Amino acid sequence: MSDITIIGGGLAGCEAAWQLANRGLSVLVIEMRPERMTPAHTGGDLAELVCSNSLGAVNPYTPSGLLKSELRALNSLIMACADQTRVPAGDALAVDRSLFAQLVTAKISGHPNIRLRREHWTQFPSAPAIIATGPLTDGEFAQTLKSSLGEDMLSFFDAAAPIIFGESINFSKVFRASRYGKGGADYLNCPLSKEEYQTFYRNLIEAETVDLKEFEGSNFFEHCLPVEVIAKRGPKTLTFGPMKPVGLQDPCTGRQPYAVAQLRREDIEGELYNLVGFQTNLTWKEQKRVLRLIPGLENADFARFGVMHRNTYINGPKIFGKNYQLQAFPGRYIAGQLAGVEGYLESTMSGLVAALDLWGESKGISIDFPRETLSGSLTNYVSRDNVNFQPMNANFGLLPPLRTKGSKKQRREEYVERGKNKLFLFAKDLLC
Repeated sequence: MSDITIIGGGLAGCEAAWQLANRGLSVLVIEMRPERMTPAHTGGDLAELVCSNSLGAVNPYTPSGLLKSELRALNSLIMACADQTRVPAGDALAVDRSLFAQLVTAKISGHPNIRLRREHWTQFPSAPAIIATGPLTDGEFAQTLKSSLGEDMLSFFDAAAPIIFGESINFSKVFRASRYGKGGADYLNCPLSKEEYQTFYRNLIEAETVDLKEFEGSNFFEHCLPVEVIAKRGPKTLTFGPMKPVGLQDPCTGRQPYAVAQLRREDIEGELYNLVGFQTNLTWKEQKRVLRLIPGLENADFARFGVMHRNTYINGPKIFGKNYQLQAFPGRYIAGQLAGVEGYLESTMSGLVAALDLWGESKGISIDFPRETLSGSLTNYVSRDNVNFQPMNANFGLLPPLRTKGSKKQRREEYVERGKNKLFLFAKDLLC
């Protein structure tokens, strides 16, 4: 087999490269940054996290927890680097995004079977190859994909939340706690009274947003809506979403606040904080004005304002065969968010699955991820006929139904145990 070309040095591309290289195959990773940047990236490190620094819940009996278990069981590079650069975040796995990207870059560039080339790639690749250019695929290459695949590219808007310098937060008005006391007191909570919330809400829905006429005809992805879009659905929608106060008690009053804005640490030193769930398309001037209405953020200094960008993904059910391989182009795969999976670890998983399938083909081995695993069920979802296809997160609803009925807790536990058992039998001959 000739060198395997991987286009894109994000989570999926890096994971795929690592899995293939560790199995003795020669890999060429092509990444256009920093020679050519995207609207959301800030540097040239591989696997840069551009939205949140959280990789989701660590509770083993959640979909996110199960997916982490599956990735760890398959010696995932991304999971190993995330575990090494973790920052406190209660019941979530969050990382110092700079250290995380630096570590992944060092692992990839230092592997003897991997060559890293910085190049703006525009041609449809020859086999064997994995295309993992992500939701911010460059326009020229996106045009190449459209022409080669014969299918329209689908797109949706995505948004990133603001990041605030910790030293600018008024700590006399906030309190540290995790919801329901899960994990340590890792979140900063800004409590709002009903009157404070109403003032904030009114200003938020009336604030000026960035003109998106150039992307007319596209739509938002439901799992990453801008906070102002959520707010405009009704005056209480935020209190059931990103400003939900349930499970938190203000130590100053001894009561649950009417609403809460949460800040999660972005780095190990605690100098930067992400405003959780506040991805936004407000103008930078309006972000500064409106977000400073939140108690504790009156003098907030922004390390990064929220930004909006267009995410692109492939209509997988129409073009995928098995394990993200293109039906019309044997030996070529699409992985990551471009493949229609939504989420950091879901993207990682798709790169891992595509890599194992490509390796299996080189050895004459059929790679069939069990449907009882989230890796197998999500892979199946993005490949099957789906009239209204949209990107999908890992969730228990994708798994085959259980034979027995029980409480929600019992069903979650059974899903997890069944998935782990199936993965153990599947993975024992694949580990290296």
